[in-house]
Amino acid sequence: MSDMTPDQVRHLAMLARIALTDDEITKLAGELSAIVDAVEKVQEVATEDVLPTSHPVPLGMVTRPDIVGETLTPQQVLQGAPDHDGERFRVTAILGEEQ
Repeated sequence: MSDMTPDQVRHLAMLARIALTDDEITKLAGELSAIVDAVEKVQEVATEDVLPTSHPVPLGMVTRPDIVGETLTPQQVLQGAPDHDGERFRVTAILGEEQ
C-alpha cells in the first residue's frame, strides 16, 4: 500500500494551484493513496497479451429494415395546417423576401 503524505498532497496542490485546508489535505492523502493503490492493482493485471481497446465487446451497426408503412395523403397533412395553398404549407417569410 502506498501512503501519500500530507507534504506530497501539499506539493501536488501547489502544482495544480489549488488552495487546500489542513483538513482537506489530510482527507485527500487517504483518498489519493487509495487511488494510487487501485492503479497499481490494474497495472499488475494488465498484460502485454491484452490489446488496448475502448470497448470490451465489438460494436456493430444496429439498424432495422427500411419498410414503408402507411403514409398520410397530402390532403390529410394539410388538413391540420393553419394556412396552406392546397399543395404546400404557407408560412410567413423569415428573410424579408417573398418567394
